Amino acid sequence: MKGHLDFLLLAAIAREPRHGYAVAEAIRKSSDGAIDLAEGTVYPALYRLEGAGLLSSSWKTVGGRRRRIYRLTRRGRRRLEQERNEWTAFTNAVQAVTT
Repeated sequence: MKGHLDFLLLAAIAREPRHGYAVAEAIRKSSDGAIDLAEGTVYPALYRLEGAGLLSSSWKTVGGRRRRIYRLTRRGRRRLEQERNEWTAFTNAVQAVTT
């Protein structure tokens, strides 16, 4: 996961604004359980991404509970696009070497 956590979090939030637990669940479900992030990993990373200006957040009541909902900022969308491009280039290079 090292080096890819931010990419995964930004991608999950890009699909729709989510609270921390929903972000982790979306990643787990999308990966068929292969990527199961602990809350102790997700929340500090979300705070860090918000501090870097890649996410913004607001409080909302969801299912009777107050939740902090995260959204990508313009800067976050640009970073996500950059990460996607780098990931595509990397996977293409690996595939070229291994096939």
